[in-house]
Amino acid sequence: MLFFNSFLLGFAVSAPFGPIGLLVMQRVLSNGRAAGFLTGLGAVTANLIYASVAAFGFSVVSGFLLEHELALKMMGSLFLLYLGVKTFLKKPPAKAAALEGTSLLGMYLSTLLLMLSNPVTILNFTAMFAGLGFTQDAGTAEAAFLLLTGVFLGASFWWLILSLGVSLFKDKITPHIARVNKLAGVLVIVLAAISWIC
Repeated sequence: MLFFNSFLLGFAVSAPFGPIGLLVMQRVLSNGRAAGFLTGLGAVTANLIYASVAAFGFSVVSGFLLEHELALKMMGSLFLLYLGVKTFLKKPPAKAAALEGTSLLGMYLSTLLLMLSNPVTILNFTAMFAGLGFTQDAGTAEAAFLLLTGVFLGASFWWLILSLGVSLFKDKITPHIARVNKLAGVLVIVLAAISWIC
């Protein structure tokens, strides 16, 4: 039951639409399903790292990250702003050269670094895990492993669905990719501003 609940939690945490969802969609349209999925997987990996800190209670790590929250938040907002501007200025690739000049590993790492700039995620996962009945005092190592595996698979499943779903409509959307890039870029820039203010 814990695994099933944590799977649903991972799915639900990823599903709300935000800057990562926009990046996934834009990268699927420009570079294909693998690019979109790996972008989402970068976010999943960051969430898994923070979920591990919450589940196993690495107080030194979490304390350090929360102590430097403002600096990390600033870096994350600036990086998000950079991604927004880059997306806005991105020119539609030719079909035959969709992956030219891009790196799937780079897409994964850029999202991982962006998500790691938000250490408050540790507190969010701590609260969510408590809601599932798991606490650092009462939970066992086996339960923590089940919890983290469920969160990872649930979140990955969401990004797989989104990447496949967007790719199904790629032919209809691709002729308008220049507009999609500009809209996605503007929205990511706005989200960068909001993330800095809030």
